[in-house]
Amino acid sequence: MIVPDLGELLALRGAAHGLSLRGRRTARATLLGAHTSVQRGRGLEFQEVRPYVPGDDPRNIDWRVTARRGRPHTKLFREEREQPVWLLVDLQPGLFFGSRRQLKSALVVRTAALLAWVASLGGDRVGAVIAHGPAQIRILPPRGRETGVLPLLDALLQSQPKAPGQPSPLALEEALRALLPLVRPGSQILAVSDFAGLREEADSLWTALAAHTDLRLFWVTDPLEEAGLPNGRFRAGLPGRLRILEGARVRERWQQAWREREARIASLSQGSAAPIVRLDTREAVEQVLRPLLRPRLSAA
Repeated sequence: MIVPDLGELLALRGAAHGLSLRGRRTARATLLGAHTSVQRGRGLEFQEVRPYVPGDDPRNIDWRVTARRGRPHTKLFREEREQPVWLLVDLQPGLFFGSRRQLKSALVVRTAALLAWVASLGGDRVGAVIAHGPAQIRILPPRGRETGVLPLLDALLQSQPKAPGQPSPLALEEALRALLPLVRPGSQILAVSDFAGLREEADSLWTALAAHTDLRLFWVTDPLEEAGLPNGRFRAGLPGRLRILEGARVRERWQQAWREREARIASLSQGSAAPIVRLDTREAVEQVLRPLLRPRLSAA
């Protein structure tokens, strides 16, 4: 299987033209149906203070100016022209796996790169928190235009696993903890992972992240994970620690583990009001995301 290189990730800029992250939500959720999602919207920037007039939101009254001038004054805000977009990217060694056209780690890299181009071409600043092993986190603050995307592409390529390794199921959770204090209200968070290490103990972290942001989940999967091994004997494991598995004997346990993961991801989606896009190693990422990220032609 061919792993991504810089030339391929640069070429995804062309595939990103005409796509947008600005919609109320992705055009459809490709797992478990659609569900209502709160639109957090873009961030607001303080503009000025002026006298209060009937109809103004009383929550925006500036009480210090009101007390000083003896009559009510209200704060005015304008919409930020640039929206911080954060990519939360899981590239832990366990993603070096794939039974079809590409590794899961390669699909993560390609997805993150395409989303970064879409955000940048839309005028937003793009940053990333990348998990690539236990206690191995890379943070790239949001930057505008290609000056923000090019270092991110390089970081993705450097962080992707190059060989099978011991899985680090808590790597994404560690990256989530690193991202939380960096995020401003109104930001957009695009989490790209197989979500294999989701724990109930981390639910409060996801809820806190989603409270004032537009959170979206991009779930990377491989057909073998869901279906299980076919009949026969197979070698599985890490180099030096391989064992023989009988497909028929382990299939039910394998599929049960898959159902549990699916349920955890559904719970995360519902608890954080975050839509899910499911990505499959059999498919090219640009073909999957193009119909989901088309700009809206009219207001919702």
